[in-house]
Amino acid sequence: MLKGEKTRRKIIEKAALLFNKKGFDGISMQDVSEATGLEKGSLYTHFSSKEELAKEAMAYASMTSFISSIENLEKLTSPVEKLKLHIRNVLSKPNFPGGCPLTNIAIDADDGNTVMYAMAQESLKHWTSFLKQLIKEAQEMEEIQSSVNPEAFATLIISLLEGACLASRLQRSKKALTVAQQFLTAQIDGYVKE
Repeated sequence: MLKGEKTRRKIIEKAALLFNKKGFDGISMQDVSEATGLEKGSLYTHFSSKEELAKEAMAYASMTSFISSIENLEKLTSPVEKLKLHIRNVLSKPNFPGGCPLTNIAIDADDGNTVMYAMAQESLKHWTSFLKQLIKEAQEMEEIQSSVNPEAFATLIISLLEGACLASRLQRSKKALTVAQQFLTAQIDGYVKE
């Protein structure tokens, strides 16, 4: 990796932590400069604007979080077991510092930030697509009933996981995470073909 690429990567990683913890409006390019130890002018050598940096930083945070959620899925052959492991991973692995990037991006987007809104939409679309594919594979392998709507079930899973993560943070308790995992596991088991 070239020096310029390493510097760009360092900026993205440090900025991702800042944006995810404090939101788009909560940080300035000066904050990123201080976190990276680089002059502001150097930041603008790599990124034309705060919006461009935010977009790449939050894409990095989202992808890092997603990679954690699919850890060890490749070791399983059953799509149903992959779905259950994905849910366990989301609820049990440490999230990206500052919380779930999708939730944080969506909160930023709610303030009318079009850059963050587009990022939130893209992250949600990617996750939904991933889950839909797993559910369809389970149906093709006759593990899940064909009557299950993959998009509706993916939406339910994401909604429950995101809500449980938020409730867990607010309550400073893992109770919501446990309840969500138990409910989704029971739901999946109820859809399994006998």
